[in-house]
Amino acid sequence: MIKNIFKGIKAYSGTLKLISQLKLWKYFFVPIGISVVTAMFIGLIAYTLSDNIGALIARLWIWEWGKTTFTTISNFIGGATVILLGLVLYKHIVMALSAPFMSPVSEKIETHLTGSSQHQHRITSFQEQLGRGIRINLRNLTKEIMLTIPLILIGFIPVVGIIATVLVFLIQAYYAGFGNMDYTLERHFKYHKSIEFVKKHKGVAIGNGIVFMVFLLIPLIGIILVLPLSVTAASLSAVEIIDEERKTIT
Repeated sequence: MIKNIFKGIKAYSGTLKLISQLKLWKYFFVPIGISVVTAMFIGLIAYTLSDNIGALIARLWIWEWGKTTFTTISNFIGGATVILLGLVLYKHIVMALSAPFMSPVSEKIETHLTGSSQHQHRITSFQEQLGRGIRINLRNLTKEIMLTIPLILIGFIPVVGIIATVLVFLIQAYYAGFGNMDYTLERHFKYHKSIEFVKKHKGVAIGNGIVFMVFLLIPLIGIILVLPLSVTAASLSAVEIIDEERKTIT
C-alpha cells in the first residue's frame, strides 16, 4: 500500500513538461473555469452557513456560564465543518462536469505512452462521458460523506481526533484519485469493473489524491493547476497499470 501511494505521488513528476510537450493546455480552459466558479460558489455557501451552523451547535450549551466561549468555539466548528464538506462537494462537482474535457487529455497521454493511436478501448461520446462522470462522482460523494461525517464527530475526542483527521484526509484523497483515474478507466472498463480496478490499486489513487488535496490548500494557483496536474498524473499511472496487467495476462 505505502509503495503504491508513493507511486501515485511520483507520477506528478514531469507533468507540467508533458502537458506543454503534448500541447494539452487548451483542453483545460473549460475545466479550470468550472473549478474557479465552483470554488467561488462553495466558498459563498460556506461563508453564509458557517455562522448558522455555529449558532445551532451553541444552543446545546444550556448554561449561562461559559456561553460566550462555547459560542466562539461553536462558530469555529461550524465553519470548519462547512469548509470540509464544501471541499468534498467541490471536487466531485468539478470532476463530474470536467469528464468530457479530461477524457481526450487522458487519451492523448495514452497515445504518447504507447506510441500508437490504435487502442483496444471503448469509444464514448461527450454525453456518455458526462453521464459516466456524474454517476461515478455521485456514487463517490455519497460514500465519502457517509464515511466523513462520523469521523468529523469522532474528531472532537482528544487524541482520537488526530487519527480521525488523518483518516478524513486519506478518504478525501482516495476519492479524488478515484475520479482522476476514471477519465482513463472509462475507455477501458465499464462502471463496475472500474470500481474494482481502483479498489485493487487504492494506494495509487490515494497517492494521486494526496497531491490533489495539498494543491487545494494553495490559494487560487492550486484551484487553477489542480486538475491539469492531477489528471495528467492519474492518466500516467492508470495507463501504466493497465499495460502491465495486459502484459501479464498475455
